[in-house]
Amino acid sequence: MDQHLNYITLGVADLAASRRFYRETFDWQERGDSNDNIAFYQAGSALILALFPRAALAADAGIAADGNGFPCFTLAHNVASREAVDVLFAEFRAQGVTIVKPPQAVYWGGYSGYISDPDGFLWEIAHNPYLEKLR
Repeated sequence: MDQHLNYITLGVADLAASRRFYRETFDWQERGDSNDNIAFYQAGSALILALFPRAALAADAGIAADGNGFPCFTLAHNVASREAVDVLFAEFRAQGVTIVKPPQAVYWGGYSGYISDPDGFLWEIAHNPYLEKLR
């Protein structure tokens, strides 16, 4: 199997609220193949983030939607500098986004903080000085 990802699909409680969050908070535009049941966002040259109702996603996977069987994970968005992290967090505060952990120096030598989307999915906003290329 080739070592790559094509999609990350998040099971969301309220698709309209999640669409609004990604549009208003991140200024992301939906791909043209989105529809009333699912939203797609191009998240890099070969990666798509999808938002799909949680119950429908659980049914598709053949598991209960109550959280059992769903793994814990975070999503990360890396920027070019510590200052860029701080700028984004200032924008998030102004928009009323839930800040889980304010930006700070971290043990591995970077600088990061966490926000959450309406369904509690955690986004790490980070500057990683060891990352050679952001895209």
